[in-house]
Amino acid sequence: MSDLHQIVGFGPDGIVQLHDHGGGVVLVNLNDPQRRNAMSVEMTEAWRSAMDHLRGRTDLRCVVLTGTGRAFCAGGDLGWLGAEPGASVAQLRHRMMPFYQTWLAIRDIGVPTIAAINGAAVGAGAALALACDIRLAAESGSFSVPFTALGLHPGMGITYLLPAVVGLSAARELLLTGRRIDAEQMSLLGMVTEVVVDDELLQRALATAHVIAATAPVAAEFTRLALAEGAPADLAAALRWEGVVQSVTLATQDVSEGLSAARERRTPRFTGR
Repeated sequence: MSDLHQIVGFGPDGIVQLHDHGGGVVLVNLNDPQRRNAMSVEMTEAWRSAMDHLRGRTDLRCVVLTGTGRAFCAGGDLGWLGAEPGASVAQLRHRMMPFYQTWLAIRDIGVPTIAAINGAAVGAGAALALACDIRLAAESGSFSVPFTALGLHPGMGITYLLPAVVGLSAARELLLTGRRIDAEQMSLLGMVTEVVVDDELLQRALATAHVIAATAPVAAEFTRLALAEGAPADLAAALRWEGVVQSVTLATQDVSEGLSAARERRTPRFTGR
């Protein structure tokens, strides 16, 4: 990643890094390869700060998330998970809920997100990938949710996120067995839209991000929101949403720019207004 321009690092040794790629595209890099980018206390706090930073950026258009080394994210740090064996259910819930909310904040930064799954996405790390709007995988990418093998009920929204992406039947099997699937199987389940050679993953993810970033920001965000909780319940629900939100976008200056650009056969210059 030597060609990337690092704009800011969070946590000790930049355990979460942000790289600016211009045009409103930012790469978020989980940077703790020694621990396979596990969600340690340090990384969780750094992630919280990084998400706060991104929410404050008015120029942001699309975010790509990946990991350093051979793993995308190994999930919750096992030492942290087992740190309070004598704690009550209420005490443990008080600890887990902020953890979930911190990591799932990627759904609330206000722009489309892409997970570039460069290696293993495990447990809560798998949930993090599913929390993104689009997923691409390297050939060496993998996915597993082995919660029950650790004696745990699944967490971090995975019982919602996984069925929404792969369907209820496949989600049941993956969650109950905890088995690992490779990138090809991820593609067959519709979990990722593309599998690419390892060395080309980041380039492909960033290229997709730049395509998204070049579209009208208001229209892109409303489209993301329309599908954020899965497809609308039925056609009537879709029409109710679209009848309001398409009218909102018709009132923006970007519609005039988009129509003019189409007539003039040029690239539109959207401003988000």
